[in-house]
This record gives sequence, structure tokens and C-alpha cells, in this order.
Amino acid sequence: MVFQQGETLYLQGEDGKRYWFKFELGMVKLGGMGTIDGNRFKDLDDGDLVEIVGKKFNVFRPGVIELIESLDRGAQIITPKDASAILMECNVRAGARVIEVGAGSGGLTTALLNAVAPTGHVHTVEFREQNAEKALKNVRRVGLDQYWSYQIGDARTVQIDFDDADVITTDMPDVENALDNLVPHLRNGGRICTYAPNMNQLEAAVRGLRERGFTDIRSMEIMRRGMEVHNGGVRPSFEMLGHTGYLTFARKRSC
Repeated sequence: MVFQQGETLYLQGEDGKRYWFKFELGMVKLGGMGTIDGNRFKDLDDGDLVEIVGKKFNVFRPGVIELIESLDRGAQIITPKDASAILMECNVRAGARVIEVGAGSGGLTTALLNAVAPTGHVHTVEFREQNAEKALKNVRRVGLDQYWSYQIGDARTVQIDFDDADVITTDMPDVENALDNLVPHLRNGGRICTYAPNMNQLEAAVRGLRERGFTDIRSMEIMRRGMEVHNGGVRPSFEMLGHTGYLTFARKRSC
């Protein structure tokens, strides 16, 4: 399908560097490259080749992983390796209603919104206004803000303006102290994910879920290691994306 006005796209050169822009007819600003006539991209489709000032670029629609990698970051984000597990384990899909605790810079927020659109909604409870503003800037840039709302407050005590959620995700150090405030907003059969960087926080989260009757409780840590592929030989990379956080998943049952 040819590109539509208002879409967020990126150019990728032969060196792999990306230049982001929002497609419009007329002059558009290319991050890091100045401005260019947007009519150059009219009738082009995903992956098409364009030549700009003598250099060749492919123009692409971003997927969720490129969107996350391109975020304007402030607070630390939940990485794609963890976000992908959250989407799968929590069955986040089009039409789902999600409560997210902790927006950070909007990494997981972006992944959640991409999954629930166009009929679902993500409502974020964020403690810091500056984090929410950063996340709002990022989700607006990729055109997903219509499926998002947020409120500022402490998830342990704030009155949450969202009910009958299918999923709750949390990124906070003491989620066990917020469960009594959060769980009533999760439907029976709904799923919860807690993210914690430290083992003692993981243990406290699991204990809190057990005490509140959750079932199918399981915790994990996800590692990712690339492969080096060369002519005549393949080996694992010496570098890997190791510990980022511990994930715990559970499901709410009627007590």
C-alpha cells in the first residue's frame, strides 16, 4: 500500500543509518538531513528506493521495534526483548484494555499501543509528570496517542480512572504495595505482569500475588545474544543483551 500523508516513515542509507520524518506533500523536515520535497515520496511503497543528493536510500514504514529504538529517551525504557515477552505472555491484542503503571520514556507504552490499536486502549498511571510528557511526545510522534490516556499519581493510592482491564503491567520497585489498589480494576481472568530489576523486588511481587489469590504465577529473565555470520564461519557474538529486569506473570481468578 502506498504511503499516506501523516505516516511516520524513515529513510535508511547503505550504512544503515535512519532518518525519520512524517510524510506530507510539500516540504518536510528530515531529522539530520535538513528539508526535502515530500512529493518525492508520493506513490512510493514500503522498501522503495529513492535517490537524494546523489545517495541511495530505502524508505520504510517502521515496525514496533524500530519505533521503540527511535524514541526520544529520558527515563530508562523496557527493552524490546522484554516488551515482546510481555505482549505474548499477557495476550495483548487488538481491542484489549490495558493499565500500565510507569511510562518511563514510553517504550513499553508504544509496544502496547501498537498491539491494542485500533479498537483497544492503554491507560497509564505515571508518578512523574516529566515522564508522562516525554511519553506523550513519543506516542504523538508515531501517531498512537488517540489510543492512550494517562494520569499522574502514586499507583499505591491514586484513584484510577479505568476499569475492567484485560491486562495490567507494572514497572515500579514495590508493586506489592500497589496491588490492593490495582487489582480491583482487572477483570477476572485478566493478566498481570510485574517488572523488577532486583531479585528481592521479584520475590516481594510474587509473594504479593500469591497472597491475593492469583494463579499461573511464573517468573523469568530473558537474555538475547546475536550471531556473527561470516563467509566460512558462524559463531555467537561475544556481546549479549543480558540482565535488564525480572518479569513475573500471573492471572486473576475469582475468589
